[in-house]
Amino acid sequence: MDISIHSSFLPHDDADAAITFYRDVLGFEVRNDVGYQDMRWITVGPPSQPEINIVLSPPAVDPGITEAERATIVEMMAKGTYAMVVLASEDLDGDFAKIAQHDSVEVVEAPTDQPYGVRDCSLRDPAGNMIKIQQVRRS
Repeated sequence: MDISIHSSFLPHDDADAAITFYRDVLGFEVRNDVGYQDMRWITVGPPSQPEINIVLSPPAVDPGITEAERATIVEMMAKGTYAMVVLASEDLDGDFAKIAQHDSVEVVEAPTDQPYGVRDCSLRDPAGNMIKIQQVRRS
């Protein structure tokens, strides 16, 4: 089999703040911006990986979600415990320095050698999603 990742979803609660973070802070391309009624789905991704997308979507819009579930999702987003994505960098310290210069970035942890064998940093996007960036070495 040859199955690959095409898109992954993260919730957003402010489309313009999400675009600013992913485009201006992380350097991703905005590939699509689709609205329906008062909602927006924004597709972003790294320029070097045009086949991989993150879709920033309104939270809890699935019609099968109950009001109680919707409230739990919104509460977890506010606490930053609902969603996460792990990104990679060949220059973690350099990229972190550029990212941390932005006043809008909530740094959770600066680049750190983790006991489980990776070096990474953690931050939150404007919706509270955890963004981990790991140091990688490409050959």
